[in-house]
Amino acid sequence: MLILIAGPVRSGTQGDQALIHANLRKMEQVALAVYQKGHTPVIGEWLALPLARVAGSEKIGDEISEQFLYPVAHRLIHCCEAILRLPGTSKGADNDVQVGLAAGLTIFTSVDSIPVIED
Repeated sequence: MLILIAGPVRSGTQGDQALIHANLRKMEQVALAVYQKGHTPVIGEWLALPLARVAGSEKIGDEISEQFLYPVAHRLIHCCEAILRLPGTSKGADNDVQVGLAAGLTIFTSVDSIPVIED
């Protein structure tokens, strides 16, 4: 399955870029675990941030990045088969789940609940 990883990125960071990047690294560790279960993980920021950078964004959360972060994730959701919602407060991740539910996607709340696929 193509699985979107949704969780806190900017929530609780007060815009501190080091904390934001630490949250992204945590999500990447989860993405590795999803990959090791035989699936293809994706994080919306992997696609949105390069686009925002090329458009002139200087940091995550600036006005330009805001034009890409949620819209890219919502486009991506429609290509996915499931969402893994990580723990923690996140309006964006909660919104991703709502969009995913409306699109009929499976919502996982832990890596352990994702089935292992043998190649």
